[in-house]
Amino acid sequence: MSAAVGRTVHPIEAESYRILRTQLDTTTLPPYTKAVIERVIHASADFDYATDLVIDEAALASAAAALEAGAPIVADVEMVAAGITGRDAICAIRDPAAPRRAAENGITRSAAALRIAAEQAGPGAVYVIGCAPTALFELIAIAEQARPALVIGLPVGFVGAAESKAALRESGLPAVSNVSGKGGSAVAAAALNALIYADLVKEGTAS
Repeated sequence: MSAAVGRTVHPIEAESYRILRTQLDTTTLPPYTKAVIERVIHASADFDYATDLVIDEAALASAAAALEAGAPIVADVEMVAAGITGRDAICAIRDPAAPRRAAENGITRSAAALRIAAEQAGPGAVYVIGCAPTALFELIAIAEQARPALVIGLPVGFVGAAESKAALRESGLPAVSNVSGKGGSAVAAAALNALIYADLVKEGTAS
């Protein structure tokens, strides 16, 4: 697995992983699945993600290769974009056109911003959605045009979050999701970062 160049693992991060691994055995997991589950739990201190996440190893490996080749990253909100380290992400939530297009099309600002960002990114981007279920529903609706390399669909909330993630799984798109309504910007960004830094925190050591 590839790693971003120039990142040093802080001792606190390495210690966090060490503690995590004393409480959860991830040694039998495929490499990218292990990386995503560990980094999401590292970011959230929530071990429920070990069983709540729905992950396909082949989709993760393909997305990691796409990221290494320079695939664009699209984030639904700025908090997700801010949590992605080592790469810039396209986020159109503050684009002046977003509220106008939302009103014209009868959709939320988050959905309109997702549509704008998808147009900017073009086909083959990796999408990271950690806040707005409506953005995830919008991506599913335009998937034929967007043709995402991977959708990290981890929006959070009581209204539409679990339903949007169920729709993502039913769509057949390459994806990371979870079953419950939990999620959020930090865990969505962590899942993406896991694909960039998958081999930087070795079992029991830091590199």
